[in-house]
Amino acid sequence: MYKFQIENLNLFYGSFQALFDVDLNIEDRCITAFIGPSGCGKSTLLKTLNRMNDLVEGCRITGKVLLDGEDIYYNTDVNLLRKKVGMVFQKPNPFPMSVYDNVAYGPRTHGIRSKAQLDEIVEDSLRRAAIWDELKDRLRRNALGLSGGQQQRLCIARALAVNPDVLLMDEPTSALDPISTTKIEDLVQELKQDYTIIIVTHNMQQATRISDNTAFFLLGKVIEYGPTENLFSMPRDKRTEDYITGRFG
Repeated sequence: MYKFQIENLNLFYGSFQALFDVDLNIEDRCITAFIGPSGCGKSTLLKTLNRMNDLVEGCRITGKVLLDGEDIYYNTDVNLLRKKVGMVFQKPNPFPMSVYDNVAYGPRTHGIRSKAQLDEIVEDSLRRAAIWDELKDRLRRNALGLSGGQQQRLCIARALAVNPDVLLMDEPTSALDPISTTKIEDLVQELKQDYTIIIVTHNMQQATRISDNTAFFLLGKVIEYGPTENLFSMPRDKRTEDYITGRFG
C-alpha cells in the first residue's frame, strides 16, 4: 500500500531546475531514507510533500504528488495537509514557551480548548516520543532549557500531537551527540508501527540501521530506489555504488 505516489515531478526555483522527473512510491508504515550528496534535491523533495516549498518565492512544480490517492497540489487545504504530514527539522526548534505549551500548540490551533483533553494529548505525545519520564516534572519549564536531544524529541512530540499520518524528518540527528542520535533512531523505529516516516540523512550508516527503503539522489534525480538492504549490498547503478563505497566525487 502506497502512502505517497510521486509522478513525473519537476521543481523549479525561478529558472533553476532542482528536481527532474522524480517518480517514487512511498510505502505506508515504513521508513524511507533519502540519501545523496549535499544539494542533490533530497530536502527539496521532502518539502514538496507538505508543500513547504510554497513558501519559497518563484517555486514552481509540475507533475503529481498523491497522498492516499489525492493530489496535494490540487484543491487541497494546506493547513489540513500539514496536520496530516508533520515535519521535524535538522536543528531542534522548540518554541520559546513551556514544554506543555509546545506540545499543546498544534491541538490548540486546531480548536481544542478543554484542559483535560490537552493534558491527555500532551502526556500521550510525550510518551510516544519516549520523553515523558524525563519531562513529566518539568512541563511548566521553558523548553529552551532542555538539552539538544531532549529538544528534538520534544519537537517530535509536538509533531505527533496533531495526530499526523506521516512524519517528514530532515536530518533530525545531524546536530546531536551519539547517545541522543541512538535514542532518536530507536524512537523512529518504534513510530513506524503507526506512521509513515521519510527521513533525509547524510549518514549512510543511519540509513542502513533504520530504513526499510532508500532512494539515492544525485543532481536532482533519483538514481536508484529500492529496499535498503538491496541498495547497499547490490546497487544496480554504478553511481550508487561509487557513492556508498566512498569513491564518489
